[in-house]
Amino acid sequence: MKRVLLPLLFLTCLAAAFDAEAAFELLEEQMALGPRYPGSAGHESCKWWLVEQLGKYCDGLTLDAFDYVSPDGAHAFRLTNIIGVINPEATRRIMLGAHWDTRIHADEDPDPERRTDPVPGANDGASGVAVLLELARAFAEDPPAVGIIFVLFDGEDQGRIGGMEFCIGSEHLARQGPLRYAYGIVVDMIGDADLNILHEGNSVLDTPELVKRIWDTAADLGTDAFIPGLGHTVNDDHKPFLERGLPTVLIIDFDYDVWHTVDDTPEHCSPESLGAVGRVLEKLIRSE
Repeated sequence: MKRVLLPLLFLTCLAAAFDAEAAFELLEEQMALGPRYPGSAGHESCKWWLVEQLGKYCDGLTLDAFDYVSPDGAHAFRLTNIIGVINPEATRRIMLGAHWDTRIHADEDPDPERRTDPVPGANDGASGVAVLLELARAFAEDPPAVGIIFVLFDGEDQGRIGGMEFCIGSEHLARQGPLRYAYGIVVDMIGDADLNILHEGNSVLDTPELVKRIWDTAADLGTDAFIPGLGHTVNDDHKPFLERGLPTVLIIDFDYDVWHTVDDTPEHCSPESLGAVGRVLEKLIRSE
């Protein structure tokens, strides 16, 4: 009997661990839906695809939907934050977040004629979502000791267009005040094939101990993608929660050559980069 049970337990552990190739497939599936900027057909399709994907693994799912009009009145659309919970009865909870919308205009493109085209959003959008969905699968199959709140933020990436701000969805959600957690981690632009993640300024200023835990976990795993030292200070989906006293770190590689251009496509991303981030987060949470 033991010779049968031990291999089965081993296979279960293998199935639960973060799978970088599976995460990259989830990135490609998002890309197949087309640009996912608010108001687009791809945005609507992606919303229901995310509900289906996250819903497979979570004990509960909530849609935080609201209407938004840009300050110039030119853009009006429905935004939806998607929230899933694993192990909701746990007294200690961790929030994992990423934005799922893509930018409506590639305003950083080197070709002026392409700057009103939409950004495909392989790294800036799909990469963080892919990591969270694969973590949801791993935690559903082998639950951690803590509760996990997955938040897929909408409306993060439209800032400076029509007077809009960045982080519309996270600001809306933080303002409602429904989230309570021990700490949160937001991932954004973590698919770059040449991944170099430095400390983000707001994160290291407000939550230095959590930043150290994350980078120490990366060092324990032997990944060189997490580099000690200060990088950019970024207004991202962690900021509204920091402003309300909830410790939240942003993991981001902001040095991405094709940021906000039409070339933000899968060939500039890699499974290895998704795996580096996913395995660090999995190990950190399983150590709770």
